[in-house]
Amino acid sequence: MKKILKYAGLVLVSVFFAIGGQAHFTSTEFFVSIVPPYVPFPLATVYVTGVIELIGAVAIWVPAWRSWAGIGLFALTVCVTPANIYMWMNPQLFPEIGPAFLGWRLVAQVVLLAIIWWSTRPESAPALATSVK
Repeated sequence: MKKILKYAGLVLVSVFFAIGGQAHFTSTEFFVSIVPPYVPFPLATVYVTGVIELIGAVAIWVPAWRSWAGIGLFALTVCVTPANIYMWMNPQLFPEIGPAFLGWRLVAQVVLLAIIWWSTRPESAPALATSVK
């Protein structure tokens, strides 16, 4: 059952980042609009994060890369948190998105972080059995 859940987590993470990464190139204007003003080069930031998302979405399927890809996607998710906070703190700038959804995104981001970490960590080695005679 644990393997099925980990696989489901990998699918969720992969699909999330594949769709999100692709959206950085098809909805670029929106993504640029959510970059906080203090982040330099917002267009380049959107493109770079989109590429990283796409690479991560694929890399988690290569067992030898999975752990590193998970760490990268986890770090990326933490790094883009200011965009979600910026949206949540400035709902008037995003009238097409309801304030409740903006708050929900922050909660969902914490859940996403947990799923990324859990699903990309290597299986722990079984404990060695010791017998006492």
